[in-house]
Amino acid sequence: MDMLNPHCGIDRDDRGVVRLTICNAGKLNIVSSAVINGVREGFEHLAADPTIRAVILAGESERSMIGGADIKEMATLDQKSAEAFISRLRDLCEAVRKFPAPVIARLPGWCLGGGLEVAAACDVRVAAHDAMFGMPEVKVGIPSVIHAALLPRLIGWGRARWLMMTAENIDAPTALAWGLVDTVAKPGGLDEAVEHTVKALLECGPEALRIQKDLLRQWEELPLTESVNLSVGVFGKSFQTGEPQRLLQGFLDRKR
Repeated sequence: MDMLNPHCGIDRDDRGVVRLTICNAGKLNIVSSAVINGVREGFEHLAADPTIRAVILAGESERSMIGGADIKEMATLDQKSAEAFISRLRDLCEAVRKFPAPVIARLPGWCLGGGLEVAAACDVRVAAHDAMFGMPEVKVGIPSVIHAALLPRLIGWGRARWLMMTAENIDAPTALAWGLVDTVAKPGGLDEAVEHTVKALLECGPEALRIQKDLLRQWEELPLTESVNLSVGVFGKSFQTGEPQRLLQGFLDRKR
């Protein structure tokens, strides 16, 4: 693993798949300002590379991808520094959400608060069989904010309201049933489940995937009619890459 900075390790294989590991963040991979900045720097560094096919976001600890934000740091904040802290976490979530290639969240153990916000900003969430999820902020006197706003889009308003207002945790099967995660791995099979998703992504046109991700992000914010009409131009522009012609012809050739 190559260390981009003290909190961000990078592994890349010959398929163009990158594993970005959050490092030196304690047993539960808690994100302080320094960790947040380091991981964001990693995503910003990788975003300029058009050959990357997918990113796996992982924690150095097997107890969590991100266990939450640093309570010790937050306990020292006032209004101005609190806004600066949460802005840094927002910027990390946006770097993940707007990363050009698909980002897979590898989710062992605990995924709480800011960790769940980062996971929600990823494109695919793969959970260990014993993973646990929650938004405990109201228990420590603060609201769930920034990319917690994605949760109603993922699981519906009622479940998002319950999660953020009760601060109760849910297990992996519940998270799967709610649509919070996409896959729950069998015991001991988290990396296998992540690799299954990676292989599915690698079977798709890389340019098409990047275009699809960008379109999906725009759909999150646009009314339906505008989303539909925007798609017409995006579909046409995809033929400028040459990828549709090549892959469609390959499909026809295999059918002969």
